Amino acid sequence: MTTFRAIAIDGPAASGKSTVARRLAEDWGLTMVNSGAMYRAVTWEVLRRDIAPEASAEIVALLPQVQWGCVIRDGQTVMKVDEVEPTLEQLKSDEVNAAVSHIAAIPEVRELLVAKQREFLALGDLVMEGRDIGTVVFPDTPYKVFVTASEEVRSQRRAAEGADDAVSERDKRDSERKTSPLRVADGAILVDSSDLAIEEVVAKVKEELTHLGWNA
Repeated sequence: MTTFRAIAIDGPAASGKSTVARRLAEDWGLTMVNSGAMYRAVTWEVLRRDIAPEASAEIVALLPQVQWGCVIRDGQTVMKVDEVEPTLEQLKSDEVNAAVSHIAAIPEVRELLVAKQREFLALGDLVMEGRDIGTVVFPDTPYKVFVTASEEVRSQRRAAEGADDAVSERDKRDSERKTSPLRVADGAILVDSSDLAIEEVVAKVKEELTHLGWNA
């Protein structure tokens, strides 16, 4: 039986992890899984139904009522909610930005999506980015990367994207939640992107992964 490999890329908001993952997927022919988009899709559906992000019991009750689908398109994952595919604009809206870390902290939500994330590995080698990929989703992969940057730099990046959520608040919620908090996985390559161009970050990550034995 063929055993496929996973590259786990974690990091806080606006650290550059999504861009790094996308570039690795493009250059090395991997499937890219953006786990954050999956949590955003759940958040979008919760808000669409006028459920408050803090209403954990209502959100947990909603989960089995909805068909949560994941498909691969052009090498990337697409989340469907009852066969409806939310747009990128909907997933990146200010409302979703403000609520997603609350909903992502609910253990039952994480349990649902982590199971779906692990299923993707049956399709082939992949790169997955998020906040608990190296610690929870694929803790046994030797290919772990943690991309970070200073709070000032990340705040500037978020502002440039048109987002008005506070990076410091996201960091606090992500790192202090009881279920799967954001932390550096054991053995992860640590990359600070604060003063590096994206090409330099990608080159560094590729070099380190190659040293760990990854052969594209």
